[in-house]
Amino acid sequence: MEDKFSGNLVKDYIYWSVYIHENQGYLGRCVIWCKRANALDLTDVVPAEQQELIIILKDLYQATKRSFQADWFNYAFLGNGVRHLHCHFIPRYQSPRIFRGTAFEDKLWGHNYKTDHTFITSPELLERIRNELKQALG
Repeated sequence: MEDKFSGNLVKDYIYWSVYIHENQGYLGRCVIWCKRANALDLTDVVPAEQQELIIILKDLYQATKRSFQADWFNYAFLGNGVRHLHCHFIPRYQSPRIFRGTAFEDKLWGHNYKTDHTFITSPELLERIRNELKQALG
């Protein structure tokens, strides 16, 4: 499954990789993927992975605040579709954002997120969002 994201790498860490999600209905949405092959559940993390995950979440939080002025964040460890340890990092926005001429509106602000499968992110826009986060993460 990591191959699904490989072209969208934002930053590699020791135990985790951060990828931009192909659906940017929530501007700056990322997937944080555990590199260990047999990691299935959040309760499986070893202390070093846990410590690094918290650093990554803080890094992404700050980068997304700086880059897109996100108002809130959702973190989802679901594992329903992909049986491997990963986190969906979902920035939330109280008001619409414009990035590179594209409007992003969080229509469910104040409620649980839901992926809008009709929202199409062009490869060029996805690359610009990825590069923005990559630069903000350093």
